Amino acid sequence: MTADTFQPWLNFVHPMLMWVLFATTLYAMYLGVQARRTRLADAETRKELIKGKFALKHHKVGAVLMAFMVLGTIGGMGATYLESGKLFVGPHLLVGLGMAGLITTSAALVPFMQKGSETARLSHISLNVILVGLFGWQAFTGVQIVQRLLSNL
Repeated sequence: MTADTFQPWLNFVHPMLMWVLFATTLYAMYLGVQARRTRLADAETRKELIKGKFALKHHKVGAVLMAFMVLGTIGGMGATYLESGKLFVGPHLLVGLGMAGLITTSAALVPFMQKGSETARLSHISLNVILVGLFGWQAFTGVQIVQRLLSNL
């Protein structure tokens, strides 16, 4: 088997990874909301919510999510370049690059949040809400791209 045998299928690794990451993003958002609920809850409720270890899980899932999102962005660009010899500069590519920037910026706010900065916390939340919205849009446009690729096989 040669590299050409795998080449057409390489284009489908990126979309499959991104769908898994989109689901993971929604889970990370859930954990973040629960962590915030825990932090803002009254003493009795907080005692119960702490058992869920939401903040720790949010931090871990977010770190993995960031790594795979950035690598997935680079991988998608690489697969496109290998397949066609060029990148198609359009909304899907530009939004994907923007998302990589958003998630890394969001993660960069964590040390400031740990020191109690409410501005950093609200910025982190805002960036991630925008990220989830863009990710949903990317999922839709990605399906359209996959449909085009399938029709060309």
